[in-house]
Amino acid sequence: MKHKLVLAAILAIGLLVAPGGILPVAAQEQLPDPGVITVTGEAEIRVPPDEVVITLGVETSDKNLQTAKRQNDQIVRKVLDLARSYNIPSNLVQTDYMSIEPRYDSGYTQQSFVGYFVTKTVVVTLRDLTKFEGFLGAALEAGVNYVYDIQFRTTTLRSYRDEARAQAIRAAREKATALVAELGQQLGQPQSIDEGSVDWWSGYSWWGQRWGNSMTQNVIQEFSSATPQLEGSLSPGQISIRASVTVRFEFSPAATPSPQGRP
Repeated sequence: MKHKLVLAAILAIGLLVAPGGILPVAAQEQLPDPGVITVTGEAEIRVPPDEVVITLGVETSDKNLQTAKRQNDQIVRKVLDLARSYNIPSNLVQTDYMSIEPRYDSGYTQQSFVGYFVTKTVVVTLRDLTKFEGFLGAALEAGVNYVYDIQFRTTTLRSYRDEARAQAIRAAREKATALVAELGQQLGQPQSIDEGSVDWWSGYSWWGQRWGNSMTQNVIQEFSSATPQLEGSLSPGQISIRASVTVRFEFSPAATPSPQGRP
């Protein structure tokens, strides 16, 4: 009986290694992984702004705290009245910050006391960009002594972000298809998708700065070449909305066409 069991085991091993038989177990475990390629698609959409957010600062000072506060309130009221005269809705105007600070020339002795400094911040959102320079100039004349920030934006940012992501995905597929085709391969199914950065920046601020990530784009689309025509010499340009997506695709050898007349 033992001899029969040994013989059966030898025959089973022979089937595993015999030509045309079953592959060895070790070979089955070491089958190569399917080919994969990882690419990053990037897209940029440029759109004209349709609103501007202006952050203004009013600072007053006096050795009498009540006097400093009263002077500050007077200027802020002028700014609020100015916003109403420009037909800016009240929900687009808000006082955002207030501080009261005693200051001294040097040290903290009573003899070097300069006065109380009262600061308030007013944030105004303008939907009519043609009023921008006129409103800003009038605000400065009313007593505003700080312009903390000017930000041109688009109210449809969400839809443009979605479009930028979609274009980045298409760019990734096109790039992967072109790369594997150069090697005589064909693109397969995606294995993973990783969303990278989705950001936006405006090319104008009060200090003439630019911000946002710098990258080489696969797709650049301008939804409108028209920029708002503002009074004066200001041109806010366009808002850039960028998206980056990394996709991992399978690939395999391209199918060889059969000779004509043969299956």
